[in-house]
Amino acid sequence: MSVQEALRMRWLRTLETARNGKTTPDALPYADNLLARWAEDQRRYHTTDHLLAVLDHIDTLADHAADPQAVRLAAWFHDAVYHPERSENEERSAAVAVRALTDAGVPADLTEEVARLVRLTVTHDPAPGDTNGEVLCDADLAILASDPEAYEAYTRAVREEYDFVPDDAFRAGRAAVLRQLLDLERLFRTPYGAAHWEQRARTNLNGELTRLSH
Repeated sequence: MSVQEALRMRWLRTLETARNGKTTPDALPYADNLLARWAEDQRRYHTTDHLLAVLDHIDTLADHAADPQAVRLAAWFHDAVYHPERSENEERSAAVAVRALTDAGVPADLTEEVARLVRLTVTHDPAPGDTNGEVLCDADLAILASDPEAYEAYTRAVREEYDFVPDDAFRAGRAAVLRQLLDLERLFRTPYGAAHWEQRARTNLNGELTRLSH
């Protein structure tokens, strides 16, 4: 089964649950619209592979969330709009979520929660007790705890997304992002993330920061 097919099936299950079993309007056009967004030419890291990985991580962490379905829907939309040269991607992605989920018949309170979660990925800093936010942010940041080869591939893909930025400016901007992450008291807020991903992620981040400074 291709990544696209696997994601389409996941979308159908998630939307059916979110709509309490309703089957109209047809769920597939929403899936196809989102998958087309995640396959845009400017993406190198923020692709359907990333979406699938985030959904897999959410499955691992789902027991921690107050509403796992809200978190899964937020994963679908959290990079629905992604243009590396712009700063309002999360806000625009949240707006896409509100329009699509409202049109698809998802209850308003769930739609509002999805939009809130999408906006939270600006900072990846959920408030204490925000278990939905903790699961989404941990799942999105789990790439930071990859093995060295996968982490290197991730950093190469990010650099390719910012290929319009000169090397010196990219290194400075990337270093600032890494320091912001390292300054968080905890990168991962779920018990699983803290136990399995925190130390390895900090090792990767510190190693990349060192390389950027040479």
